[in-house]
Parts: sequence; C-alpha cells; structure tokens
Amino acid sequence: MLKDKTIGVVVPAYNEESQISGVISTMRDFVDKIIVVDDKSPDHTVERTLQLRDDPKFAKRLVLVQLPANEGVGGAIAAGYRWARDNKIDVTAVMAGDGQMEPGELANIVMPVVDGKADYAKGNRLLTENSWKTIPKSRFIGNAALSLLTKIVSGYWSVVDSQTGYTAISLLALQTLNLDNIYKRYGVPNDILTKLNIYNFRLAQIPIEPIYHVGEQSKMKKRVVLFTIPYLLFRLFFYRLFFKYVVRDFHPIFFYYMVGLLLTIIGLAGGLTNLALMILSSHALTTITVSIGWKLFFTTFFLSGVNLLFFGMWMDRDENKHLQTNTLPGSQHL
Repeated sequence: MLKDKTIGVVVPAYNEESQISGVISTMRDFVDKIIVVDDKSPDHTVERTLQLRDDPKFAKRLVLVQLPANEGVGGAIAAGYRWARDNKIDVTAVMAGDGQMEPGELANIVMPVVDGKADYAKGNRLLTENSWKTIPKSRFIGNAALSLLTKIVSGYWSVVDSQTGYTAISLLALQTLNLDNIYKRYGVPNDILTKLNIYNFRLAQIPIEPIYHVGEQSKMKKRVVLFTIPYLLFRLFFYRLFFKYVVRDFHPIFFYYMVGLLLTIIGLAGGLTNLALMILSSHALTTITVSIGWKLFFTTFFLSGVNLLFFGMWMDRDENKHLQTNTLPGSQHL
C-alpha cells in the first residue's frame, strides 16, 4: 500500500517464459497484487509464473489470469483491469512482462494517482537524455509521429509519448470505462487515452528511462500496425468528438471540425480535379477548362476549411487544458 491506497500491477504476458520471473521478482514491496495475465502463451509463461507462488514473498500477492484465447496486449490489459476493478484496487499500474519497464520507477508512475493529482499517469520515454540513443530510431520516429496524431485524436494536447504502456489508473476511471470495449491490439494506449478524455479524466506524464535489449522479443508486426493504428486513430477522433461534444455536453467544437473537414475535402477535391484537367490539357488529351470563378470557389472552400480546422483545434486544446498536469519529475524511489 501507499498512503492507505491499495496498489495493483497488471502484467500482460505472451511468450515471456524467459522474462516473467525477473519481472515478478523485482516487483516493489508496496505492490499489494501482481496480476499476471497470460494471453494464451504456447510457451512456459504460465509454469514460470506458478513456480513463484511457492515463494512466501509472492504467495498472497500473485494472481494469475489465463485467457482462453489469444486476444492481444490490449485484451490482456483489459482482463487485468477487470480483475482490479472487481477487487476494488485503488490504483492499478501496467508493467510489460518483457522486462522493458524499470521497477524502480513504479512509485513515480503511481504517486500522481495515489495523491489524487491525476486519474491516469503515463510514462514519457522521449524527453529523457538518452532516449534518442537508446530507443531504436525507427521506433523513436514512429512513436513521435503517432504521439503527434494522438494529441489531436485524444484531446490530450500535451501528451509526448502516447505509445508507452507504463501507466497507472484510478479505480474511478476503471469503473467508468467500458473495459469490454477496449481495443485489444497495439493501439490500446491511444484507445484508452481517447476514452478517458471523453469523461474528463486528468492526465499526468512521468519521465522514465527507455529500456531495450534486455532479452525482450518484439511481437509487433510493423506492416500490420502501419495500417491498423492510423485507421484506429481515424475512428477514435470522430468517436471522441461525437460523444464528448454532442452526447455528453454540446459544444460548437464539433461543428468547427465537421464543417472544416467538409470544406477542406470539397476544396481539395476541386483543386485536384482542376490540376488533373490542366495536365490533360497540356498533353492535348482534352480541351476542358475550368473557369477562374470555379478556381476561386474551390480555393475559398479549401482555405476556409483549413481555417475552421485550426480554430477547432485551438478551441479543443483550450477546452482540455485543465485535464493535463505538468510533466512531473521523478522523485519517488520505493
């Protein structure tokens, strides 16, 4: 416990037989429940976990949840969250089963939630001194790009490292979210952030050191993620706008975004059509021309649409500014 708050840690695990014992063994003493969620691993992850139940240090703290079928990292996290919610754990963190999250930083992650300063705390690997040297370059750039898009999609405009899974969440947030509807694959951090924003939960970001090359094996299929996560972000963007600014509390931000998108698309489509006709005309393939009036019409639509989109973003950022605490320095080492 920390300050009379029970602490749980969800450990999603898939084929982590070489790493899971180390993750559990280094768990801090203030953790009341270690909830290992086996995502139908075909290796010996379950056996390695059960072996630690014989250790008096973990006998009463270690919980094993076995999924009947492989659901992905998001599905494993959601299963752990459901256990923590049903057992009234005050603060629930997530630590990967591959050893890429430093146990010594766990207190830093959970303390903003324990102290009531945030409902959701999230690690930030990208602003530490060694991040560029430690994180593989392709992952660093991809993470930065996804974080930029997630700012717009989620409404948390200060989020820097959207993809890290080292997090802590309050019991109230777990009781509010529909945990059966959490995205089950690698877009789960973006999904949870967006849905937390709809209910105006507060976010804190904690600097953490990136850890790589400790024996972990990446299970992320880059070609699949390249298409699935952008599509997920596209859906989440409209999902948040509708439920936050129409269903829960009407706000004109919704119309600024929608009208802005419509005008931008019309203007862009007209501009591209005009460009295509110009190219065809230059090759004497057609004699169709577009009048100056139509050109001005499409240009006005495009510029007006972009203007409205930027204004909508500005209003959205201002509307959610109070939900984002300043990035907190690491100070707790328990």
